[in-house]
Amino acid sequence: MTIRSNIKANQSTRMNVLTPDQCQELVLAAEEAMWRTGTNFHDEESLEIMKKAGCWVEGTRVRVPAHIFEQALKTCQKHIVLCNSRTGARELFVEGHNSYFGSGPCTPFTRNPFTGERHRATRQSVGWATKLLDALPNIDYAMSLGIVQDVPLLISDRHEFEQQILHTDKPIITVCVDQWGQADCIKMAEIVAGGEEELRKNPFICLYAEPISPGVHCREAAQKLVMGAKKDLPTIYTPCIMAGGTAPATLAGVMVQGLCESLSGLVLSQCTREGAPFIMGGVYTILDMTTTIFSYGAPELSLLLAALADVAHYLSIPMFGTAGCTDSCIIDEQAGIEAAISIAMTNMSGANLNHDIGYAEQGATSNLDLVVICDEVLGMARRLTNGIRVDEETLALDLIESVGPGGKFSDQSCADELLDDFDDFDDFDDEGEEQECCRNFQPKLISRAAREIWEKAGGKTLTQVANEKVRDIINYHEPEPLPKDLAAKIRDIVENAVGHMPGED
Repeated sequence: MTIRSNIKANQSTRMNVLTPDQCQELVLAAEEAMWRTGTNFHDEESLEIMKKAGCWVEGTRVRVPAHIFEQALKTCQKHIVLCNSRTGARELFVEGHNSYFGSGPCTPFTRNPFTGERHRATRQSVGWATKLLDALPNIDYAMSLGIVQDVPLLISDRHEFEQQILHTDKPIITVCVDQWGQADCIKMAEIVAGGEEELRKNPFICLYAEPISPGVHCREAAQKLVMGAKKDLPTIYTPCIMAGGTAPATLAGVMVQGLCESLSGLVLSQCTREGAPFIMGGVYTILDMTTTIFSYGAPELSLLLAALADVAHYLSIPMFGTAGCTDSCIIDEQAGIEAAISIAMTNMSGANLNHDIGYAEQGATSNLDLVVICDEVLGMARRLTNGIRVDEETLALDLIESVGPGGKFSDQSCADELLDDFDDFDDFDDEGEEQECCRNFQPKLISRAAREIWEKAGGKTLTQVANEKVRDIINYHEPEPLPKDLAAKIRDIVENAVGHMPGED
């Protein structure tokens, strides 16, 4: 092999919105806001934790001194792993530029893939959605894609988690109503994992909480964050803010407001338990002044979250991002444009856990057809970020010479020769499967057929093909089953769940 010096190699296709100096400026501004303005915590235990750590507490207002924030940065985990719930295998390495994708939670409505009806989400719809997520190769983890509403809402989170754990072995991000719901979901996860210690060692669940912008940590969010730290389980803390609505109209101002909220949560997490696994993030977008919606399809959402990924990489904190969603009320050309742009930008920015695939209608409705389409887009986006390998073997000069002018590179012996060369340079995995950098993307949903072939196959649109795939998976896919004794124990927790009215102790 020829060795060349002074060559800068791009291993893959990446993008940056911010320079390191700009990231530093944003972080320092957020640090100043955490001290000068502070944020409000509406949980007594959280206030006591922050006060004991040295924060300035006046009523519900908490101001974080710079040295306490900087200490929290030092102690938080930079390496978080999420596991398979059936085997305990370590699957998602939430660090660096590793990008994983999953669905979103908590949509009040869903679209029935068999009837086309838009209706309230149910236990069945969450089960169907999870089964679909389990079957799709480019979906890495599951969120509920619905608020179960055929049970009392105060215990809906237990029913959602039960449907998820029954229908997938992929990691689960669970969103709970309050600390009691989160405690029950953790108990169910411990049953599956084989105990509290086993779940801590090989977590397959990730907890979720979010502040209320601007600058309010409600009681439920703070309590869930504290519980996650005490349990030493990965916990996402992510604001959902709108430029010109719940944050300044300037995009830099949005970044400062969101970082202030998320990073003050980091301080609470680390003051509760040093080293607690914490994931920052956000859904940063604009308030659309024409419709007054929280826009999931705006290009500013993708731009802001790519910038947030830059800041997360600068701080070496794992990040929760957003992609694969649309403001469109149906799955049409608009939905495809908005979902594809957000997936491509997010994958190139290197945000770690990216949710909301399948969100339509500004996040009000989940659509399983969109999930299937996004799975295909994800395959394309990942091929883009795999880049082009340039070295002595891939330049293929010997092959070009052997084929010669007027020859055919499609000849099988030529392809075998090139792949034999690849095999010597670790481009195959342990099972001998060809790595992504060696092969072209092969669509499973998108048609590249000539018109005559396409017409003979029924002349179907992409959305029609996607819907057929959804129905096929729901009808025939069999997820890895949960042992019956464990399923029975989980059912017992769900049946005996007690809902608590907001404000109850």
